[in-house]
Amino acid sequence: MSRPVTLFTGQWADLPLETVAKKAREFGFDGLELACWGDHFDVARALSEDNYCQGQRNLLARYGLKVFAISNHLVGQAVCDRVDERHKSIIPAHVWGDGKPEGVSERAANEMKDTAHAAAKLGVKTVAGFTGSSIWHLLYSFPPVPDAWIDAGYRDFAARWNPILDVFDEVGVRFALEVHPTEIAFDISSAVRALEAVGNRPTFGFNYDPSHFGYQRVDYAAFIDRFADRIFHVHMKDVWWSETPKPSGVFGGHLPFGHPDRSWEFRSLGRGRVDFEEIIRRLNAAGYDGPLSVEWEDIGMDREHGAKEACAFVRSVDFPPARAAFDSAFARE
Repeated sequence: MSRPVTLFTGQWADLPLETVAKKAREFGFDGLELACWGDHFDVARALSEDNYCQGQRNLLARYGLKVFAISNHLVGQAVCDRVDERHKSIIPAHVWGDGKPEGVSERAANEMKDTAHAAAKLGVKTVAGFTGSSIWHLLYSFPPVPDAWIDAGYRDFAARWNPILDVFDEVGVRFALEVHPTEIAFDISSAVRALEAVGNRPTFGFNYDPSHFGYQRVDYAAFIDRFADRIFHVHMKDVWWSETPKPSGVFGGHLPFGHPDRSWEFRSLGRGRVDFEEIIRRLNAAGYDGPLSVEWEDIGMDREHGAKEACAFVRSVDFPPARAAFDSAFARE
């Protein structure tokens, strides 16, 4: 049986959920990964209004859609980050409050705890999101960064997220960190450290998105092998990177997406360099049977055209694992 193909609504939050649901059904999707912003999924309403979660499910059902996961990337970012004015634009006003950094982070942590309760009430088992990082600004080690500072960053992550994960444990929901630049885990090595920091607790795993590894030259297929039992959710997103030198590199040169001097760009599925057949083979080997959620991003393409072709692309590359060895018919007693 093929995996459900869903659309992550984060890039569609400017539209009402019903509009997105109608389009998603027309594009051919099986369901939605609901973003906890716009009007797609409101954590506070989910907890305060008895019929809210069922209402969101009923809305999707009218278009033949299901929900398998929700996303609260934006609030999660403020938990560990060194909060500044940039965060005001991505988090709810009640989380921002007076904007004092430690208060913002505390309120963000409480909102993530509420998100776990809201997910359970909605009936989903996975929340995808970000953690933020207090040490991302120390990425390039000059002036020299003491090892103790990095160690302290992982301790800070554990201190802030373990109480959140305790709530996820209590309600039977998993948190799937999208391994991504600016997070406490942004490649394989840092993902290992993040797991170790929280004692490898079962509630904490990953939202796998190969697009964030490819342009970094991280082995995105090996990530699946390394963390086979920790892949709780999958984003299908493609990326192009230049095979020849460009004026800017991995860090982007402070250039906006779409600038001709960039050395990498997110692309609609099938139009970048990610080998999705290999990803499906590795996911099959890992036993992953959850949704393949399209996070559509391409600065050079109409998003409706892109979402429709992305849905078709995912269906074309997905296939079930083998149930027996291909040569088992020749086996002798």
